[in-house]
Amino acid sequence: MTTTSYAPPRPVSVRLRRLSVEIVKFGVVGGSGVVVNLLAFNLLFHALRWTPMAATVAASCVAMATNYLGFRCYAYRDRAARTRRQIALFFVFSGAGVAMESALFSAGYHGAGMTGPLASNLAKTLSILLASAFRFLVYRTWVFRRHDARRG
Repeated sequence: MTTTSYAPPRPVSVRLRRLSVEIVKFGVVGGSGVVVNLLAFNLLFHALRWTPMAATVAASCVAMATNYLGFRCYAYRDRAARTRRQIALFFVFSGAGVAMESALFSAGYHGAGMTGPLASNLAKTLSILLASAFRFLVYRTWVFRRHDARRG
């Protein structure tokens, strides 16, 4: 016979505080990723004259690689240790985020005519922010998840 200990649910204030800290940490890592993404995009597109879509995809991939380290070592360091499954999920969902970000950028750049240097950066920034909401949800739900739901 096994005994199961009951842990009452944490108060809402504790859960909200934990979620707030998680959002801030996600924002710190994500913010640094935005800087990396925009710097790489501007270097590739405006300085090296890559096509807009090639520059946005490449810049997003560079940011994705640096973000994994930030999420693993800072934002979600209290979660389960790194596993092959976690790394695979991160890159699968990040790839989906890159696809979403690229589609949004294309809509702004090609569809809305945001083609100048300032306008293309605005399109890039908006696409990053919108795709980041998706990333936050999937990273916390599937990639860096808590194994004990009662702790959350």
